[in-house]
Amino acid sequence: MRRQRLAEQGFMGGLTIVRQYLTRVRSVVAQKRAFIRFASAPGVQCQIDWGHFGTMADGSTARKLYCLAVIECHSRLLYLEFTPSQRQDTLPRCLLKALHFFQGTPQELVHANMLTAVLERQGPLVRFNAHFLAFLRPLQITPIACNVAQPQEKGKVKKGAIHSIRHNFWPLRTFRDLTDLQAQANQWRDQVANVRVHTTTGEPPIQRFDPKAMRPLPALVPDCRDTAQAKVHTDFSIRFDGNTYTVPPWLIGKVITVKADHHQVTCYFKDKTVATHFRCWQRKQRIELPQHREAAHKHHRRHWYSQEVAALISLGEIAKGYLEHLATTNEPLQKQVKKLLALKDDYGAQALLDAMQRATLHQAFGAHYIENILYQEMTPQRQHPPVRLKQAHLNQIRLEEPTLADYDAFVLKRTRP
Repeated sequence: MRRQRLAEQGFMGGLTIVRQYLTRVRSVVAQKRAFIRFASAPGVQCQIDWGHFGTMADGSTARKLYCLAVIECHSRLLYLEFTPSQRQDTLPRCLLKALHFFQGTPQELVHANMLTAVLERQGPLVRFNAHFLAFLRPLQITPIACNVAQPQEKGKVKKGAIHSIRHNFWPLRTFRDLTDLQAQANQWRDQVANVRVHTTTGEPPIQRFDPKAMRPLPALVPDCRDTAQAKVHTDFSIRFDGNTYTVPPWLIGKVITVKADHHQVTCYFKDKTVATHFRCWQRKQRIELPQHREAAHKHHRRHWYSQEVAALISLGEIAKGYLEHLATTNEPLQKQVKKLLALKDDYGAQALLDAMQRATLHQAFGAHYIENILYQEMTPQRQHPPVRLKQAHLNQIRLEEPTLADYDAFVLKRTRP
């Protein structure tokens, strides 16, 4: 490729001479450079870096797997957190867990130029991510972004921690899920990584670490959970991270706030917790609480046993069967029932039942179908509207159709000798 580009500029030589030239130039560039070793005092600096560890399978779903390593530079004490994402809220959430592990905050935090921390860079000028700065500000931590292509500036975590995790902890490791993997990582951290004699310091990190040198965490720490706004759908659930989570059915149609960490998904409505679920790392799963389904059944029963519905069902099995089919459509049920009762007032109960029978034969479920059948076959029986009462709620009263068979049975009982 390089020879082809040189030929476009008029180069007449062959491929061999290009290779010989590149070998000579690279040998000069590859000469060893001298670096100044930097040693920090206790509690002054922490270094962080991400490592990619393939994918995590959960059922039929495969998600990318990352590990955030955090090193306290003086002692080389290590904290590591496995996560399926590197999203904006993931970095602060993992960092906050690390600071709790270190029992305080350092003065400086050295990191790479990842997008969740650095938005733009021109030489020494750095434009930090506003969300990242908002997390560090109450903790009084100064961010230090490494220069581009200078991994030695965070060598304690890059060549030390990530290399150790990848070649000491990770090989031949099996795990059931993210929780199991993190539990194994914590055990390796506490029983191997932080108790071994470090090759540079000559001391175990856990003994060299001085928690009193760390500055105390503030009383109010930031909320670093993944946050989203979600609408509650008619199946009393919200969509979040490829799955659906149920909420109480009285929230249908409302927009709620969803916050999630690695283990829990919590739903809020007006700052009040309305549902809490274990987080599912698969996709296209429905996570449902039994109490939400029971509440949905009660809500459904209340919907069915309204005054208008009871009045329509009292017409008999034909009306009841048609209403059950009508409930399976996307039409608003209460609106449809009110329209059917209005047609009953105009055309009579028997005409309405005949129209329902015809509509059922043609699988036509909806008040507009019934209205069309009645309009084509007959004219309304009533020509004058009913008397309207001053109290509006009295005009909404609906009475069930009387069962004349009960009266016949009563009369026959009275006439018997």
